[in-house]
Amino acid sequence: MEDRSTFIRTEILAGISSFLATFYIIIVNPSILSASGMPFSAAVTSTVLVCAFGSIMMGLYAKNPFIIAPGMGLNAFFTYTAVLGLGLSYQAALGAVFWAGILFLILSVLKVRDKIVLAIPHSLRFAIAAGIGLFISFIGFQNAGFIIDDKATLVGLGSLKDPMCLTFLVGLLITAILIAKRVTGAMIIGILLTTILSWPIGRWWGDASLVNYGIPTIVNYSGVFSMPDFSLLFKADLLGSIKYAFLPVIFVFAFTDLFDSLSTFVGLSEASGYKDEDGNPKNLKKSLMVDAVTTIFSGLVGTSSGTAYIESAVGIREGGKTGLTAITAGILFLPFLFFSPLLSIVPSIASSIALVLVGSFMMKPLTKIDWNTADEAIPVFFTMILMPLTYSITTGIIFGFLTYTLLKLFVGKKSEINPVLLIINALSILYLWL
Repeated sequence: MEDRSTFIRTEILAGISSFLATFYIIIVNPSILSASGMPFSAAVTSTVLVCAFGSIMMGLYAKNPFIIAPGMGLNAFFTYTAVLGLGLSYQAALGAVFWAGILFLILSVLKVRDKIVLAIPHSLRFAIAAGIGLFISFIGFQNAGFIIDDKATLVGLGSLKDPMCLTFLVGLLITAILIAKRVTGAMIIGILLTTILSWPIGRWWGDASLVNYGIPTIVNYSGVFSMPDFSLLFKADLLGSIKYAFLPVIFVFAFTDLFDSLSTFVGLSEASGYKDEDGNPKNLKKSLMVDAVTTIFSGLVGTSSGTAYIESAVGIREGGKTGLTAITAGILFLPFLFFSPLLSIVPSIASSIALVLVGSFMMKPLTKIDWNTADEAIPVFFTMILMPLTYSITTGIIFGFLTYTLLKLFVGKKSEINPVLLIINALSILYLWL
């Protein structure tokens, strides 16, 4: 399989692991998009199509183990800002997604995004990897109910008497032990075991509040089969979305997608070591092309922008090194065009275990940081800490870039600033203002 040392069995197991860590998007994405007026069932179908198309294309064309799916954050911007805030119809917002993808594709063909990657300082590349790790661990702890909202302190510890928290902690411990003992398929075993352990919770505690954690209760069990709903296909208003007033929406879609994708590719490559001879992510140009085409596809089939998923780290940790990992995950999405109710069987506390543990593995690049040099260490810290605190990879990167540039200028090291980074900073400020 290419020139990477791997085995088909390992790649398939890695693909299954990435799918189990990512499949929640099939329910979460339609839940957010339906608030814009989209039919929920149609949004499920569109989400599955994008996940399958993007991931399989990533595997076949770019030959990388990255999963593609509608981006979290991008779907919220689509619904709550573009549609509910600015008054676009969801058809016009889909058109904006399409044109953002076209812009994305043009930037890829002109190799603009390649230049952006080259402009990212090595210290910030390490910070992006670690920041993504902190972010996905935070998401995992939240999804499991271990970290909860707190009016006084924003976040706090969940109840350790809660059966969900206890099940999550037991599954987390068992999975960590399996990983420490280097058991093949440890993530899959941990997810499946936690699913089995969680089933009695839903059967014995028939509490509707458990639905929030994906626990398969008697209350929310809704059968097995459902027909796909293709009513959102080609509903994008391509002409209505290019009005002058809507151009900022297209810019934000394109900018966010750009930095989400680049940060994911750079971060996962730094954490896994899958880099070319120049130290850049392998097959970067092809991966970015896949991301751009998937965004165009997303607008046409009826969902917010598709992007590379940080949960791909789960499969990479399991040994996924080639496109077969992404292809496997992409194929696994397809049956859920018809069997989406089955998603309720695997609770979020099970997939959260993989997110938490993979986040810990992504801290390794921090050993390469020169912590004694303030103009390197401070931007690294801002990049890392702001990703989970603002719940945005893009925001963390922007403040990392801005801090890095300003510190280098004021300490007399302007020669270390790539000219492209100055352009990125200007666009970042525009993004924050919009």
